[in-house]
Amino acid sequence: MTLLQALAEAGALRTLDHAFAQSLRRLDPATPDPVLAAAALASRAVADGHAGFDPARPRLLVDAALDWPEPAAWIDQLRASRWVAAPFDALSPTAADAPLVFEPGAGLLYLRRYREYEARLAAGLQRIAARPLDAGDPDAVADVFATLFPDANATSPARRRGRAEGAGEGSEGDRQARAAALALRRALLLVTGGPGTGKTTTIARLLVLRIAQALRSGRPPPRIALAAPTGRAAERMAESLRRAVQAIVAAGLDPAVHAALPGTLPETASTLHRLLGTIPDSPAFRHHADNPLPLDLLIVDEASMVDLPLMSKLVDAVADGAQLILLGDADQLPSVEAGDVLAAILAAAGPGDALQPADADALRPLLGEAAPADPDTTGLRGHRVQLLRGYRQDAGFDLAPLAAAARTGDADTALALLRGGTLRGIDFHEDALDPLDLRRDELLAHWQSLADAPDPAAALARAQRLRLLTALREGPQGARGLNARIEALLSGRRTGPAPAWFHGRLLLVTENSYRHRLFNGDIGICLRDDDGVPMAWFPGDAPGVVRAFHPAALPAHESAFAMTVHKAQGSEFDDVWLQLPRQAGRVLSRELVYTAITRARRRLHIAGSDQVLRDALARHAVRMSGLAWRLGGRDDAPVARAAAPASEAPTQGTLF
Repeated sequence: MTLLQALAEAGALRTLDHAFAQSLRRLDPATPDPVLAAAALASRAVADGHAGFDPARPRLLVDAALDWPEPAAWIDQLRASRWVAAPFDALSPTAADAPLVFEPGAGLLYLRRYREYEARLAAGLQRIAARPLDAGDPDAVADVFATLFPDANATSPARRRGRAEGAGEGSEGDRQARAAALALRRALLLVTGGPGTGKTTTIARLLVLRIAQALRSGRPPPRIALAAPTGRAAERMAESLRRAVQAIVAAGLDPAVHAALPGTLPETASTLHRLLGTIPDSPAFRHHADNPLPLDLLIVDEASMVDLPLMSKLVDAVADGAQLILLGDADQLPSVEAGDVLAAILAAAGPGDALQPADADALRPLLGEAAPADPDTTGLRGHRVQLLRGYRQDAGFDLAPLAAAARTGDADTALALLRGGTLRGIDFHEDALDPLDLRRDELLAHWQSLADAPDPAAALARAQRLRLLTALREGPQGARGLNARIEALLSGRRTGPAPAWFHGRLLLVTENSYRHRLFNGDIGICLRDDDGVPMAWFPGDAPGVVRAFHPAALPAHESAFAMTVHKAQGSEFDDVWLQLPRQAGRVLSRELVYTAITRARRRLHIAGSDQVLRDALARHAVRMSGLAWRLGGRDDAPVARAAAPASEAPTQGTLF
C-alpha cells in the first residue's frame, strides 16, 4: 500500500487533500508517491491551522504509526519534483507551475500561497520595525509622561518611597510606563499580557502621549485607528478605551493636550475586514501596499486571533512611516485559520523585559536609570513589552491562581485549587456532563430575560452577562447540541425543530457578509419590532446604537446561547460555564482551558472530569510555521507552541 493510500484509509486526509494529490498524479503519472502524499499533507496542514508541513516530523500532523519515508530521502524527492519550487526560484521555467514550495531554512513544505503570505508578512514587519519613528522628541512630553506615570522615573519621590518600602523594580506600573515610552520611539510595538494586566490603560495613556508629542513638535495630530479581528472584540476595545481616557482626563492634563483629544482619539473600533475595505466576492482588500491605510497609528487588539493571510494583508497596508501596535496574550488559543502569528512574532521579539540600548538612553529622561537595556538586537528584540501578570477579577473572584496553573499546564495545582473550595466565585462540577441538568432554572431565567429586555440594545448588553462555552461543536457537550436543547426549551416547541427566529434567540454570525457589514463572530439577537415582525438586531458603529436586519437576509448564522471557546475569544462575560467533553481529544489544550476561564469577569463554572481536565492541561496547541525563523528569532528563543512527544520535538523555527 502506498503512503497516500494509507493516509486516506486512516482518515488522515480530507477529500480536498486527496483530490489535490490525485490531480498532480493525473498531470504527471511519474510523480513519486511520497511527493503526492506530502502534497496532500501540506494541504491538510493548512486546514489544521499550520502554515506548512514538516516532512521530518510528520507525526506532528498525523499521529499514526505509518511507514513514513526516511526524512532526508523524502526531502530530496520533494526538492527534485516539478511540483515543488525552491524559494526565490524565479528563473526556473517550472517555478510558475509549482503549487508547492520547500523552504530549507524552516524545514517546511508549503502550499505556494501560504509560503508567500508568510514571506510577505515577515518582510512587512521588518520594514515597519526598521524605520525610525519620526514623531518628535520624547523629552518634549516629559511633563505629560510624569502626569500619566508619576512613579515611573526612578528619581521621582514616589518611586524612591516605593523602593524604600521594598517594592523593588519591575512593578506592573514600570512595564506600562515602559510600553508607553517605547511608543514614542518604535514604529512597531508589541504589548502583551494576560487579562487584567492593563493593556487598555496602557494604550489610552500611550495615545495621549503620542498626541502630546505631535502638538509639542508642531505637527498635526496623528490619524489613529483601533481594530480587532471580531466585531465584539472591537466593541469591547472601544468601550474599555473610553473608560480609560475618562479616568486620565479626570486626573488632570495639560489643557492644550486635553483640548486636542476630542476629534483625535477614535471613539469606535473597527473589525480588520472593515478597516481594510472588503471587496465583494474577492479575497483582496481595497487597502494594500499600493493603496495603504490613511493612518499614522494603528492599534490591533486580540492579535493572537489574527490568522496568517489576514495579518499579511494588514501589514502590507500599513504605510511607510506609520506605527503599528499589536496587543495580545500569547497564552491564548491561536487563530482558527492557518498560522499562529502572534506567538511566532513574539518568539522573534524575546521575553519583552528590556529595551535596546539606544532606546534606554533616549528614554532616560522619562524612565530614569531603571530602564533595563539588552545589547542583543537580533530579530525583533526591543520591540516588545510584556506586562506583568495580574488577571482581571472582581473583588470576590479568585481567578488568578487557577489561570496561572492553566497557563503553565500544572494540572495538580489546578485540581487542588478547584477541589479545595477556597477560590471565591469558582465552582468545579466534577463529572457533571450537562449544565442544563445542574442549573436549568437559573440558566433559563437568564435567557428568558433577554426576550423581556426593554429594547434590543439592552438585550444585547444583558446577553453578555452569561455564556456557556464548550470545546466542541458537535455532540451532547458540543455547542450545536446544547443550543438545540436550549432553543427547544425557550421556544416552547416540544417536538420537531425550534422555530428559526423565535423572540429572544441569541444569534452568532458564522461567515463574513461584507454587504451587511456583519462578520464571523458577531453576536446579535432576534426580537420582534414594534409591528410584531421578528428582526435580527446587531450592535452598530456607536455605543448604544443597533442595526436591524430581516433574519432571512442574514449570512450563515447559528444560536449563541452556547459557543465554542474559539468563537468566544475576544469577548468577556460576567459568568462563564465551561463544559468539557466526556473524553479527551486533540482539540483540548491548556490554551483552550486558559482562554475559556479568562473570559469570566465575576464567576466561573467548570463542568467535567478530572482526567479530561488533566489531559487538556498536558497538551499544547501545535502550529508549524517558519515565521519566527524569517524574523530572525534566536536559536535559543523559547518555543511558543511546543507540543508532541519528545521523539517529535521540533527544531527552532518550525513549530510556533
